[in-house]
Amino acid sequence: MRRLLLGFVLALVSLHCSAGQLAIIIDDIGYRHTDEDTLSLPAGITLSVLPHTPLGRKLAEQAHAKGHEIMVHLPMQALNGKALGPGGLNNQMDEAHFKQAVADAIKSVPYAKGSNNHMGSLLTQLDQPMQWLMEVLRGENFYFVDSVTTRFSKASSEANSFNVPLLKRQVFLDNRVDQRALSKQLATALALAKQQGQAVLIAHPYPETIEFLKHSLKPELQRQGVELVKASELLTLQFAKERSNSLSDKEQL
Repeated sequence: MRRLLLGFVLALVSLHCSAGQLAIIIDDIGYRHTDEDTLSLPAGITLSVLPHTPLGRKLAEQAHAKGHEIMVHLPMQALNGKALGPGGLNNQMDEAHFKQAVADAIKSVPYAKGSNNHMGSLLTQLDQPMQWLMEVLRGENFYFVDSVTTRFSKASSEANSFNVPLLKRQVFLDNRVDQRALSKQLATALALAKQQGQAVLIAHPYPETIEFLKHSLKPELQRQGVELVKASELLTLQFAKERSNSLSDKEQL
């Protein structure tokens, strides 16, 4: 209880001391040796690791040791039929196989606290698989980040139904990797963080992205007065903000 109260107080302080909070999630970790370059990024950046990959376990352990938060990047069936790789989730799986695949994926990524979807433009539109997913995540005390790979995603609504802590991706950083495009997307995320109090930005371990973040992230955060936080910290901040608003409403009664 004391730890929860401390987290609540610290979150309130953070809310009042910065212009907004930004969580950056780097997806697709686990296959390439160049993914190791993400370990040189600030510890506030969250790394989402693909399950059952050659380098996933090692990189998760190394990243955790450096202070990064770890997530499981769950491969989900896409409308384009792209191959899913190990641990892939599709609409042909029955409940038992689906839930076991999610549990095995989680076990393959040490220190993970949450998960988000890799692809999933088809699967996240389906109620039942998303219900099965949230049942497993709730049992693991995981949070979920909806990567929003389709505007018809049911993942967020099912997470709310099962009381799984939820965040939603608002900006993709690197659909294009030229300097101008990266700068524009980061500026969009920072503006959202300032307007809404928080924002979630998803990026990928492309060499161009890593170099951009190394050189541009810290100066832009300082210039805008935005705080870089781990993904789960946004959930604490959400709770603190809601709690603060609730207390304010009661005071007015």
